[in-house]
Amino acid sequence: MRTKNKIDIEKCLEAVFVMLKHLTPKEKTLIAENCSCVFFPRGKMVFKEGETPEHLICLISGQVKIFKEGLAGRDWIARMVKSVEVLGYRALLGEDSYNVSAQTIQDSVICKIEKKAIFYILKKNSHIMFDMMKLLARELSFVHAKTITLTQKHIRGRLAEALLFLSDTYGFEDDLQTLKVHISREDLANLSNMTTANAIRTLSAFCVEKIVSLDGWKIKLVDMETLDKISKLG
Repeated sequence: MRTKNKIDIEKCLEAVFVMLKHLTPKEKTLIAENCSCVFFPRGKMVFKEGETPEHLICLISGQVKIFKEGLAGRDWIARMVKSVEVLGYRALLGEDSYNVSAQTIQDSVICKIEKKAIFYILKKNSHIMFDMMKLLARELSFVHAKTITLTQKHIRGRLAEALLFLSDTYGFEDDLQTLKVHISREDLANLSNMTTANAIRTLSAFCVEKIVSLDGWKIKLVDMETLDKISKLG
C-alpha cells in the first residue's frame, strides 16, 4: 500500500472511490486527474490552524489527530481520525481557514484532491453533497457531546470516555482488549482535557483497580463494563 518511496496510486484511488461512493465514471476520472497521494511519517503536520485549504484531504491509511493549540503549549484534541476518512472539509466547504491543526500519530498515506475538482463534483452530484452534509451533521453532534463531557464530567469520567472513544474509533488488537492505536500519554491527556500528570495518575489508578493494564505505550481495556460505568457516571 505504501512506503516512503512508492505509493500504490491505484489502491489510493480505490479507497477514495469507496469513500465517495456515489461518484460517476466521469467524476472518478476527474478526481484521478486532480489528486496526489503523499506519504506522511508519524508526527508530520497535515495542515495547520490558520492555513487556507486548497484540497479535500482523505486519510487512506494511518492515524491522524485533529487538535487546537491551547495556552502554555497545551493542546486540545478535538477528534481522532482513522482510515478511510476525510478531514478538514468544514473549512474547505465554508471557504474558510482551518481553525484546527492535523498531525499524523502513525505513518500515514494522504490523498489530496484539488479544490476546483471537488467543488465541481459537489455542484453537479447531489448525492455526494448530501453525504458531506451528513458528515458535517455527525461531526457537529460529536462536538456537542464532547462539550458536555468536558464541562460536566470529572477526571475519571473524562479519561474513561476517551478510552472508550479510542476503542470505538480504532478497535482492538487480536486479543480483543489492546487498543489498536499508538497514542502518547500527552495526547491521551489532551483528548481528555486534563494535564499529562493527571492522565498518568488516573490511568495508574485504573491499573490498580484492574480496569486497564499497560505495556509501554499499549493500553489494554480489561474491564469494559466498569469503564463504561465510570464514563456514564462522570
